[in-house]
Amino acid sequence: MAKLLDPGGEYFNSKVISRDDGTQKHQKGLDVLLGQDRAVLILDDTENAWMKHKDNLILMERYHYFASSCRQFGFNCKSLSELKSDESEPDGTLARILNVLKRVHHTFFDELQEELVDRDVRQVLKKLRSEVLSGCVLVFSRIVHTALPALQKMAVQMGAICLTELDPSVTHVVATDVGTEKSRWAVKEQKFLVHPRWIEAAHFFWQKQPEENYHIKKKQ
Repeated sequence: MAKLLDPGGEYFNSKVISRDDGTQKHQKGLDVLLGQDRAVLILDDTENAWMKHKDNLILMERYHYFASSCRQFGFNCKSLSELKSDESEPDGTLARILNVLKRVHHTFFDELQEELVDRDVRQVLKKLRSEVLSGCVLVFSRIVHTALPALQKMAVQMGAICLTELDPSVTHVVATDVGTEKSRWAVKEQKFLVHPRWIEAAHFFWQKQPEENYHIKKKQ
C-alpha cells in the first residue's frame, strides 16, 4: 500500500507502521518509532487506540471512501468511490486537517524559541487547540448526562469557559431543545443558541464554526 500511495518514496520512504507492528494488543503506540514522543504527531480517527499518547493525537472524522466502510459503520448511502467522487478539495476533512498540520509545523519550526531538541509538539497542539473557542462562555441546557462530560472537556480544551448558571458573560447556550428556560433566555438576550454538534465540529476541524450552521430546529 505504501508503494501504491507513494511510488517515489517522497512521503513514506516505503514504510508505513501499522497497528500490527505495535507491542500491545488492540493498541497503537510510539514505542516502535526511533524518534522522541515530543516530536511525533498522530493523525487518527480513533482516540481509544492511543491511550498512552493522546497528547500527540489530532483526532479527525472517519474517512468513508469505500462502500465497505459505509456499510461497516451503518451509513445507508453511496460511498465516494461508488459516486466516483471525493471530498471537496478546499473544504473537505482532509484539506482542513492539512491546514492544521501546516499550522503546527510552522509554529514548531518557526515560532518556538527553544533549541530544536527541546521543543515539544504536544505543547504546540495544546496551545493551538486552546485558541479555537477562546473568548466563548458556554452554558449547557438539558444535555444527556452521559454526553455532557465529553462536551465540556472538548470545550475547555479549546479555550472556552463552561458555566452552570446564566449570567451576562455567557456567549453561547448549547442545547438540543429550543423550549428550555436557558434556550429561551439565549433568544431573548440575543446570545448564540447552538446544537452540541457545534462543539464537536470545532473539535474536529480545529476552528470555530459558524453558529448559524448549528442552530436548533423546533421539534414537531
